[in-house]
Amino acid sequence: MVTMPKMTGGQALMKSLYREGVRTIFGMPGVQLYHAMDALIDEPGIRFITVRHEQAAAYMAFGYSKVGGEGMGTALVVPGPGLLNAAAGVGTAYSASTPMLLISGQAYTHEIGKDTGALHEVNDQMDVVKPITKWQGRMTNVARIPETVHEAFQHLSTGRQRPVEIEIAWDTLSDERDVELLEPEEYPAVAPNDEDIAEVARRISESERPLIWAGWGVMVADATEPLKKLAEHIQAPVMTSAEGKGAIPYDHELCIGTPGWKFGPPELATLVDEADLVIGVGTRLGRTNLTREHNIVQIDIDPEEIGRNFPQAYPVVGDAKLTLNQLFDTIKASPRRPSRSDEVRAIKAKRHLRENQTQPQGDFAAAIQGALPDEAIVVEGVTQIGYAARELFKVQNPRSYITSSYFGNLGYAYPTALGAKVAKPDVPVVAISGDGGFLFNSQELATAARYGINAVVIVFNDNTFGNVYRDQINIFDGRHYGSEITNPDFMKLADAYGVRGVQASGPEDLERKLKESISIESPTLIEVPVGMMPDPFN
Repeated sequence: MVTMPKMTGGQALMKSLYREGVRTIFGMPGVQLYHAMDALIDEPGIRFITVRHEQAAAYMAFGYSKVGGEGMGTALVVPGPGLLNAAAGVGTAYSASTPMLLISGQAYTHEIGKDTGALHEVNDQMDVVKPITKWQGRMTNVARIPETVHEAFQHLSTGRQRPVEIEIAWDTLSDERDVELLEPEEYPAVAPNDEDIAEVARRISESERPLIWAGWGVMVADATEPLKKLAEHIQAPVMTSAEGKGAIPYDHELCIGTPGWKFGPPELATLVDEADLVIGVGTRLGRTNLTREHNIVQIDIDPEEIGRNFPQAYPVVGDAKLTLNQLFDTIKASPRRPSRSDEVRAIKAKRHLRENQTQPQGDFAAAIQGALPDEAIVVEGVTQIGYAARELFKVQNPRSYITSSYFGNLGYAYPTALGAKVAKPDVPVVAISGDGGFLFNSQELATAARYGINAVVIVFNDNTFGNVYRDQINIFDGRHYGSEITNPDFMKLADAYGVRGVQASGPEDLERKLKESISIESPTLIEVPVGMMPDPFN
């Protein structure tokens, strides 16, 4: 604890954020935030990136945290409309179990909760974000700002990772008081119960065809190596959720990859059906073909998540890394089981046929993959190619493939990629987007140009909301309504914002243009004109 002479609430906020590790803030200045912005001038260790829309600020903070940027992904917005604009990005982080800090302004202290029509007032705005945040805090006393910020980081750093919102009254930011700044804390990982480890070890010993299902929680806990050790020892094939891609390298002999929307080929479904033990690690086990008859062990940091989809799951509450290491230590004296790599290899070979069956999406996904090094970060947008990439992309490294999880929202891909690139400036970052989704936040080309954020966005342009358009035609005998759109000239748009604009005419051309683009240190938009594509979910 450090006692400081009198400072404004804005200074107390920024100094507290810095002490908790914040190094980058995405946001927009506004009248309620003037003293926060002024305080940033005297806090050079925090970089502020001015965005063009609050929604993008939240997405950038999400992307920054998702790939493991220094400190916590943080967004700063005005109250009311600013906070509401940011809500889509906060909700995405919530669905994807990703920590981020949203800082919102507020009305004057005496106006809060009065519903008098104060500037930007939402009564009560903390209720607005409760469904999409883990915790909320309000600051109306300068002296208590460090305490509130510290508590926010306690919630951000423990248990299941999800967003947190704190807000500060307009007058509190400008008020001056003596302030005691707090020291940051380290929070120990949650260890599993010894009895639970023994029970899981017993179930493994009695199984003949175990299967591991890995999710995002593996990456959060930095548990990729323990996961591999356990899988190899018990010879359990490893499936990953979309959020879990990279939990084990795709080229590992036991990695099956991510199942498709229809869970093919039949051999893959058979593998799951015949599993006599399924170990879920850091996943809610949604979108699986598991049944209530399966013998399931569910390892998760969040006790409320265990059994949500499969009540029969044996619960193991604990950090994935600690749990897998303890489990391995318990069973390592047992003989290593016979290899199942041939079985896995045969299933993979059948799955790769999907690249030929799902066209042209498969060729486009393969082209993007072919242009990128293994360490590249890909943001899967809600678009025809993104749907296919979820199944077909072969991810080798953790935290290198980003989805919007069950939110499935248009518009998130490009600003999320910008946040990821700010966090990892030396790593290629590519967003896969459709024309409809890209235009949600295309204004952030200006942010990329201003700050030299050299991410690449691939815009597949079919002049429609493509999935809706195709479904309408297929469902309603060729009729469609409201799904066609009018787009700008994307090359002129890129030029107007001062970024590179490139057109690609097909998969091979896209691969060439993308390779070139990631070698050039410049924000780049690659437009790929396409027509209506077949249903990627079949």
